[in-house]
Amino acid sequence: MQDLGAAGDVLARDAAKGVVNNVVQTRFPGVNAAPYTDCIIDNATGSEIVTIAEAAVLGVTSNTTNLVVEIAGRPDTVRCALNNSLGLGGLGL
Repeated sequence: MQDLGAAGDVLARDAAKGVVNNVVQTRFPGVNAAPYTDCIIDNATGSEIVTIAEAAVLGVTSNTTNLVVEIAGRPDTVRCALNNSLGLGGLGL
C-alpha cells in the first residue's frame, strides 16, 4: 500500500467514518453510531481504513460490512466504545 501522506490519511479516515457510520446504523438501528464509529476507525489498520474508505466510492458490500463488524468486535474497540458511550473516554478504562 502506498503512503497517502497526512492529508490522504485524513481524507481516507473521513471517508471511512461515513461508511462505518452507515454500517453501524444499518446493523444496529436506533443506536447512536458516533461513539462506535470513532472507535472502529481508531482500531482499524491503515489498509483496513483504505478498504473501508473505498466503499464510499464503490459502494458498501457484504465484505465491507463484515470488516466493520470484525473490527467492532475487537477487545480494544469494544472497550473504547463502552467508555465512549458511558462518557468515560478520558479515563482510559
